[in-house]
Amino acid sequence: MSRITLPRLSRLSVAAAGAATAVILAAVPAAAHTEVEADKAQALAENVTVSFHAEAESDSSGIKEVRVVLPEGIDPADVTYGEGPKGWTFSATSDGYTVKGAELKTGESAEYSVVVRQLPDAKEVPFKTLQTYGDGHVDRWIELDENGENPAPTLKLKAAAPGAKPVGSSPSASASPSPSPTPETTTPAASPQAADTAKGDEGGLSAAAWTGIGVGVLVAAAAVVFAVRRRGGAES
Repeated sequence: MSRITLPRLSRLSVAAAGAATAVILAAVPAAAHTEVEADKAQALAENVTVSFHAEAESDSSGIKEVRVVLPEGIDPADVTYGEGPKGWTFSATSDGYTVKGAELKTGESAEYSVVVRQLPDAKEVPFKTLQTYGDGHVDRWIELDENGENPAPTLKLKAAAPGAKPVGSSPSASASPSPSPTPETTTPAASPQAADTAKGDEGGLSAAAWTGIGVGVLVAAAAVVFAVRRRGGAES
């Protein structure tokens, strides 16, 4: 009885193991053909070198351009070129950057690096990538679902270090300072004399005006008295 049961159990175990293996393999996400890594894969880390490996997928043409759409929290102005294929150049775009140059040999992967001023405060950052070949074909590694057929290369980050803070926008991306006030827009504080003059301009008489009037009246009265006395002396 036992001799019959053992082989039967063995066959069942093999079948179960095969089924489990198939399920596991089906659940494994497709490997990204453009990979990314960093020397400091940590949220809010500064001056981080991020390296990319864009694997060649074509059997007939070489890679000539790699375009990346930056994740939220990284501005194009905060990215500078590190190293790349000989003769390739780096240029910023409105939403990321492009590295390109002479077409590489067929089957040769494009490896390059950039330096990011500061990584965002996130658990992971995806870098959507468009990989163009000499014949015009484009590989689109842009899916944010890691189980997708064309997943974007994604950098997983450790939690930010204690006390780490965002450094803010780069100087080129910050708003221009407010212009200094011009003479036309500057209103200096009024002096007492100016205040009196202004008061007079509004329709009333200033203190200086009243003082002038009083002095004029006294001068006129003195002149009249002097004239009367002189005339009286002359008659006598």
